[in-house]
Amino acid sequence: MLLTAKNLIIGDGKTNLRNGAILIGENGKIKEVGLLSQLQAKYSNEAITDFQDASILPGLTDMHVHFGYYYSQPDSYNYDNYMLAYYAQEQGKKALELGITTVRDLSSPSGLMKQLRVACEKGYCQGPRIIHTDTGMCMTGGHGHDDGIVEVDEPWNIRKEVRKQLRDGADWIKVLTSNRTSVPEYTQEELDAAVDETHRLGYKCAVHAGLQPALQMSIDAGFDTIEHGTFLTYEQVKQMVANNQAWIPTMTAYTVLYEFCKEKIEAGVDKGDRIAAKAIQDMTFFEPAYNAYKDNFKKFYDTGVVVCTGSDMVLYEAPPLPINREMELMVEYGITPLQAIQTATENPAKVLGMQDIFGSLKEGLMADILVVKGNVEEDIKAINAVIEVYQSGKSVYKK
Repeated sequence: MLLTAKNLIIGDGKTNLRNGAILIGENGKIKEVGLLSQLQAKYSNEAITDFQDASILPGLTDMHVHFGYYYSQPDSYNYDNYMLAYYAQEQGKKALELGITTVRDLSSPSGLMKQLRVACEKGYCQGPRIIHTDTGMCMTGGHGHDDGIVEVDEPWNIRKEVRKQLRDGADWIKVLTSNRTSVPEYTQEELDAAVDETHRLGYKCAVHAGLQPALQMSIDAGFDTIEHGTFLTYEQVKQMVANNQAWIPTMTAYTVLYEFCKEKIEAGVDKGDRIAAKAIQDMTFFEPAYNAYKDNFKKFYDTGVVVCTGSDMVLYEAPPLPINREMELMVEYGITPLQAIQTATENPAKVLGMQDIFGSLKEGLMADILVVKGNVEEDIKAINAVIEVYQSGKSVYKK
């Protein structure tokens, strides 16, 4: 089967093959990529699907999701294990509808992602390729302790928890070590133990860190990905480049919260409105966070740090998995649409160590493909106009 369109975005941050085509083999992998005229002459018996004035690009990867985060649901009391499975399955369905063919889940109830992946493999439901941690871990009383994150203290207990989570099927380890204050939650010794044990066993680890000095401590410990990194400094980002550490900024989550708080405040605060009153308090964090991303993203990107898209959207009724908006913000802040697309395609695949499986439109890789209306190289917002999504060469969503 040949797929063709006016724009073929490879995913390397620079290449748009005009009037290109992809040949998908029977094994669901990309057999060849080239100009339509050349492939059509070479494979004259192949059926052609021509999307005309559209863009074909690799399936997207969301590097920071929580498919099992039900805590903000107004009827959270209904979410037993059965409801959680249905809820997570719905998140997987939404992902495919957005062109997201791979996710990294960074903490859901224990075992949920492992079983959802098996269910998808068995064909019981459809969803993206799932890479996942277990519940994640925090200090006693630390960030996320009331949202299902396991509480664990002291280096050897942390090492034991790393071993337990890997035993139970986790692909990555996640640690949370900062919230909205300057007090780091884990000690350097504890962070070092988490990274050392994870790496010793041949796995990678992510850290939730947004403020100083927790950011510096996490960089020094050697985490593979820094999640959020809200108040990073230029020197720290350069250190991350030297350490081969990736940055998943999740700017959209902070931007949505900033906009929500701003809207509440501008509408006028009713002292009896607890949500509005809380918005004023939260604004002291989200406004500087919003500005930090806006002012620094391009400067940090230009250091060469590997940036990946991540949504981290868990608010009730918020846009689901909005890495489309994350890419829009990246372009608004100064990088090109093709570079933004790379943060959701080639970069995540490399960070996950799966660049030989997916992430680019290249021969031999899985045919995970997103087709959108228009020229996404010229207008990143075209990413929202999904026409069709392919996973391993098969159509899994069609508008």
